[in-house]
Amino acid sequence: GTEKINQAGVDHYNKFINALLAQGIEPYVTLYHWDLPQALQDKYNGWLSPQIIKDFATFAETCFEIYGDRVKHWITFNEPHTVAIQGYDVGLHAPGRCSIFLHLFCRAGNSATEPYIVAHNILLSHGTVADIYRKKYK
Repeated sequence: GTEKINQAGVDHYNKFINALLAQGIEPYVTLYHWDLPQALQDKYNGWLSPQIIKDFATFAETCFEIYGDRVKHWITFNEPHTVAIQGYDVGLHAPGRCSIFLHLFCRAGNSATEPYIVAHNILLSHGTVADIYRKKYK
């Protein structure tokens, strides 16, 4: 999103990256591993909104700027299929949305459409971030 950067988080990852490099380990960084900020879920329903594409691009570019002097290998999403299916079809992962099983697991959702909307926005986010990286940071 557009919130203030958490300096304690930045410091933590700077130390972590530096410790890896000090041991001769080249870091491979995954930008999204099932950890959407709750604020974005609350603000516009997270991956269901196309607004997330811009916010994810801003987040990624911030990471490239802060860590890119030491990190050369970036992975945009860990298991995007799992995010879409487990979070928006079956409802077993956050945000726990689905319409199957008579809502036994979920309070809201539409398993017929939401996984596809989420997958679409994840793919567009990946493409946007890959394009930014290739043009500005590679």
